[in-house]
Amino acid sequence: MITQDTNANPYRLKVMAGADYDPKTHQVVPVNGKTVQIENEHAIVSLCVRIKDYTGYPESSPSTSPYFDHPLHKNDLYSISFSIILKEPVNGNNLFFGNDFDHPIRDLLPPGFNAALRIVKWTLDPSLDGDVYSDEPYLYSPALASWDQFRIGDKMRETDDVPELRDEIIEEGSYSEEASNVRQQYNIPDTVEGRRKHFQYEANRKEFDFEPGRMYVADFGNPYLAFNDFSVRLPGFTLPIMKYVDEKNHELRYTLKDVSTGRVYLAIVFSAVLYEPEDKDHSKTEQRDESLGKFDWVAEPSSGDVE
Repeated sequence: MITQDTNANPYRLKVMAGADYDPKTHQVVPVNGKTVQIENEHAIVSLCVRIKDYTGYPESSPSTSPYFDHPLHKNDLYSISFSIILKEPVNGNNLFFGNDFDHPIRDLLPPGFNAALRIVKWTLDPSLDGDVYSDEPYLYSPALASWDQFRIGDKMRETDDVPELRDEIIEEGSYSEEASNVRQQYNIPDTVEGRRKHFQYEANRKEFDFEPGRMYVADFGNPYLAFNDFSVRLPGFTLPIMKYVDEKNHELRYTLKDVSTGRVYLAIVFSAVLYEPEDKDHSKTEQRDESLGKFDWVAEPSSGDVE
């Protein structure tokens, strides 16, 4: 639950998400709370966002999550966990994950930004690439090489429940023997480090296809981006972000997209907004039912599924 100290910081964080860039289609994500479902004609996504020491909206949000007590995540400051069931095939070399903006940010980049970016590429993600000086800046990585955890699931059926990720700690691997065979088919290493290194090579990404109807689950987070005080904390290096926040520049967007078509499957927007007391009834309505229901879509059987 949030405790308010407006003298310390007039801004609060709000997280919204949707299946495209249009903010009118986005819904509030209850941080450290229940899973939200996002669906359109291209994919079904279940999304869970966790932030340590959270002080944002909805005001009824827990300040933390048991997720951060797990040995894998004791040092992490945030997590973006999601499952995705695509309704169309996507090649592994085309699915990218990262940050993008609708407007230039080159005049707002703080001193030391390029040094910080080199540290990130060296210590966290060698596959990170982009152009932060363009009119529509971006920093993307191949999703398969950047996710901290990647787990392959089964083909989904109409009777299956939509995944509820709130209480799940996603770990590298597979959900079943059949899904494990998929990893083996593509020679995907069992470890996080091995898988990320494997998919740094374009040839390996091109060999992998995300199947329509199959569930894939990913987790992304780190100990370097502190949403509570809006700062980037790298080894020996801290970038305060709050002094660069204004009416136009107050959002950080994570995007999952097919770069070959420009099709967006998931957009998660972290916004710094001026604090206003939230209507209690409105805050309660942001909380969703525990169950996300059943799938009402299934993939057409492929030739490999037909005996």
